[in-house]
Amino acid sequence: MKTSVIKEELQQTITAGQEYLFDIQEDEGYWQGEFKSNATMEAEHLMLTEFLGIQDEDQWSKLANYLKGKQLEDGSWNIFPGGRGDLSTTVECYFALKLAGEPEDGETLTKARKFILDRGGVPEARVFTKIWLSLFGIWKWDHVPTMPPELIFFPDWFPINIYEFASWARGTVVPLLIIMSQRSVHHLSDEQKLPELFPEDWEESDYGDPDYPLFSWARLFQLADNALKYYEKLPWKPGRDKAVRKCEEWILERQEADGSWGGIQPPWVYSLLALYTLGYSLDHPVMRKGITGLDSFAKEEGDEWKLQACVSPGWDTAWGIISLVESGIRPDHERLDKAGRWLVDQEIREEGDWTVDVSDVDPGGWAFEFANENYPDTDDTAEVIIALDELELSRRQQDKQEAIERGINWLEAMQSSNGGWGAFDVDNDNQLLYEIPFADFGAMTDPPTVDVTAHILEMMARLGYDLSYEPVKRGYEFIKEKQNEDGSWFGRWGVNYIYGTASVLPALKELGEDMSKPYVRRAVDWVKRNQNEDGGWGETVESYSNPDYAGKGESTLSQTAWSLISLIAAGEIEDPVTERGVEYLIENQNEEGTWEEKNYTGTGFPGDFYIGYVLYRHYFPLLALGRYDKALA
Repeated sequence: MKTSVIKEELQQTITAGQEYLFDIQEDEGYWQGEFKSNATMEAEHLMLTEFLGIQDEDQWSKLANYLKGKQLEDGSWNIFPGGRGDLSTTVECYFALKLAGEPEDGETLTKARKFILDRGGVPEARVFTKIWLSLFGIWKWDHVPTMPPELIFFPDWFPINIYEFASWARGTVVPLLIIMSQRSVHHLSDEQKLPELFPEDWEESDYGDPDYPLFSWARLFQLADNALKYYEKLPWKPGRDKAVRKCEEWILERQEADGSWGGIQPPWVYSLLALYTLGYSLDHPVMRKGITGLDSFAKEEGDEWKLQACVSPGWDTAWGIISLVESGIRPDHERLDKAGRWLVDQEIREEGDWTVDVSDVDPGGWAFEFANENYPDTDDTAEVIIALDELELSRRQQDKQEAIERGINWLEAMQSSNGGWGAFDVDNDNQLLYEIPFADFGAMTDPPTVDVTAHILEMMARLGYDLSYEPVKRGYEFIKEKQNEDGSWFGRWGVNYIYGTASVLPALKELGEDMSKPYVRRAVDWVKRNQNEDGGWGETVESYSNPDYAGKGESTLSQTAWSLISLIAAGEIEDPVTERGVEYLIENQNEEGTWEEKNYTGTGFPGDFYIGYVLYRHYFPLLALGRYDKALA
């Protein structure tokens, strides 16, 4: 492969990528790509509007069209492209479609019903699905694990309290404390119910307590759950009303400007349900704001309607800026100036839930979404600071610098005791939560992770902090300790070992690490070893449940870019492996100047919830090519 030819093709590819990114920039200066997840978003929206009595016939028809379009050949729905059917997701989609008027004996529901019954039916679904069905009288509230609202009173030093849950779980659990205590039921007609999704002998079968080891936390929590079920049947529960009011106040205090809670679908939907069960009318300002706000997360395309679980303008804009500057756009370019000023204005200056564990530091971080004052996150904050530091703003240079300084101070305060950083909270790693019968879906905690820690170290190194600085040294030691034997690092927020490794190696380079050290070379060898025959890299989300899939999968544009970013950081510029990867990106750019990617490479909850960031397939390849071009100079 001749470098001169590559250079010409490389420049053309980079220029086309830059032009595309500018073409899709919003007028306000930010970037925002679609946030793809799975069909539970649409199914639960349909169930929510049925429960609230705000059915929209046209919207329901388009929701149903979208759901039917996502059904697999075996009748199921999955949680990521190419994945196997998921029982709980399929139950929720089946019920939603039946509510929308899909005939029970039609092909769509017939195929789905067979899939569900072959796997044990509704009794084998997860707790969250059973809570939804309990709201409609299909599942009995007595058969749902108990979470009493009195939990809201447990102090933060107690082993189990709401602040031991991760921010996303906390925002979901508190409204569920109300929902599960009120036990409201929206009555359905007989035609809308789901007797056909239960095995014939299910009521005689043993769907009781799992057989936990006698001396275990799980058994203890199960006994506690049984005791709480008896307590729920008592006519007098001292403190219950006060606990419900406290939960209600907690919810009201955390509604965001856009009507959301936490900027994500689960707390948003459950908060609306909780307030409605307490008697809030649909025209109450909080309810009206919350319901109307959901439309800002929706996308209507032709005869289909879909709902994003979240939006990502903060994250997308930071990476958009970084990719443009590092691919050769001037730091004072007027379009970047606009994006930078937008980011400065997004700084969060309010105190959020993080203050429960962190004090004596001024607020100063950034969120993933447009509106999330309660939950700025450390990962976004690090990338926003990198992006802002790259720019020369025309009129906000002083504001920018002050925001960066506040962000660094806040990040230092958010460092956990083991030297790493979690996304939203400090030392949020209480494994007891996973023993609660209620906790059968998603991540319940937010422990420090390698990818987030590496991004923060890279940011600090770029701004002049080195290993002589204690927070940096502790973060560096955390990363080294977490390396896998094969040389890779686990990726919590991106799929998976490719993402983790691509987060670490650039950070090490910025820290001035000797990239010839054995532990670094093990990582580089791991990346090289996993290149696909087509020159790209890919890793399936299955690697979260089976490490044998680490680094293995169909090539994707974002994962190829991450692998190249790793190799470039390690100095492997002229290696044939790197050149083949660059060729793969160049050859796969389309006529619009962007790239296409069908597989999900983002992670919400490992094993349970995955994300397709539409712009990952663009700004990461542009960033990788930009760094390669700079390395060739």
